[in-house]
Amino acid sequence: MRAALGVALAFLPDGDDARDWAEDELSDPVYDAAQPNLVDRIAQAIADFVSGILNPQIDGGWSPLLATVVIAVVALLVVAAFLIWGRPRSAGRAASASALLFGDDAHRSAAELRADAARHAAASAWDAAIADAFRALARGLEERDLVDPAPGMTAQRFADLAVEPFPGHTAALHDAAASFDDVRYLRRPGARDTFDRIAALDAALGATRPAVLRAEVRI
Repeated sequence: MRAALGVALAFLPDGDDARDWAEDELSDPVYDAAQPNLVDRIAQAIADFVSGILNPQIDGGWSPLLATVVIAVVALLVVAAFLIWGRPRSAGRAASASALLFGDDAHRSAAELRADAARHAAASAWDAAIADAFRALARGLEERDLVDPAPGMTAQRFADLAVEPFPGHTAALHDAAASFDDVRYLRRPGARDTFDRIAALDAALGATRPAVLRAEVRI
C-alpha cells in the first residue's frame, strides 16, 4: 500500500508543471468550439433585455405595464411588416423559383421575362412576346408570395389562384391565360393588342395591393 502511494506521489506534478499541463489542455481547439458564438451572444443579449424589462424588482427599471405596452407595440410592428411585405423568402426558394413555369425551364426572374417579352415584341414575334409576358406576370406574383405556380400547373389554374388576391381582375386574368394557351398550345397567331393587354395587366397587378392582405389588416 505504501509502495503504491509512493509511486502515485512520484507522478504528481509540481506547481509549474501543473500550470503548463493546464495551459496545454486548454489550448485544444475543442474548447474554442465550445465557446458561445456571435448568434449565441445576440440571443443571450435579447433574452437578458426582455428579462430585464419584465423584472419589476430592478430599481429604475420599466414597470410591468410599460413593458407589456412596449412588447405589444413591437409585436404589432412585426405583424404589420409581415402583412405589408409578406413572409420572408428563404434563400433557397428565392434562388430556385419554380423549376418549370408554363413550359419554360430557364429559371428567369420576372424582370428578365419582361425584358425578353419586350425584345420579342420589338421584333414583332408576338407569340413569344405573349408567352413571356404571361410568364412574367406569373413570376411577379410568385416573387411577391401571392401565388405559387407549381410545376405542371396550367395557365387557367394559375388564373384561378390569382383571382383570390386580385378579384377585380378576374376577367383579365382568365383572358390572359387563354391568350397564353392560344399561342403556346393551340398555335393561334398572336397579335400586338394581346401582348399589350397582358403587359398592361402585369403592370396593373404590380401596382395593386392584394385584396387578401387588405382583409388580413382589417382583422
